[in-house]
Amino acid sequence: MEIFDIYDEQMNPIGTASRAEVHKLGHWHQTFHCWLIRRDGSRRYVWFQLRQAGKDTYPDHYDITAAGHLSAGETVREAVREIEEELGLSADFEQLVPLGQYREESASEAGGVPFIDRELSHVFGLVCKVPLVSLKLQAEEVAGVYEAELEDMIALFEGRISEVGAQGVEPAADGQLQLAQRTVTASRFVPRESSYYAGIFRSLAQLG
Repeated sequence: MEIFDIYDEQMNPIGTASRAEVHKLGHWHQTFHCWLIRRDGSRRYVWFQLRQAGKDTYPDHYDITAAGHLSAGETVREAVREIEEELGLSADFEQLVPLGQYREESASEAGGVPFIDRELSHVFGLVCKVPLVSLKLQAEEVAGVYEAELEDMIALFEGRISEVGAQGVEPAADGQLQLAQRTVTASRFVPRESSYYAGIFRSLAQLG
């Protein structure tokens, strides 16, 4: 059972609760977001993952390259583990570039049960020098990882274009990664303010 630290509206700690209770009652909690980018000359490419179809929230949606909840007692520094768990890449916290904090609130249903999500997310960027084919995806979480040009992704979330072409990797039947191509729309990403995505992508474009 996953246990999270929980907070009031001012992010003062008020105790701990299980993941199910946190989302049933809408307690504030903390998450870790890390967006990976690849440089190719003057171009920048952002990586994003496809959530598994069996996920309890936003299945089969595109999402942050690597992200997760902070467990009870866990620090943001320690949450860097998410990158290795989901992608098989080892990264030191000192390699990450802080991109700010993001508060989000949403309410929906998961399997007929109310799902209230109140998160304070610590957002980071990381310049990656390895190819997508070198990743080791966490099978129960990640169905694929793709990359698209940052400038195109900014235009997508600013509403200037309707779709973007992306290239990536997905597990084949034997578990080995195979190359894949996707046509990406903003509506297939986990619902957040468009300004979150466009703002983060503009910040990522400045890295390196």
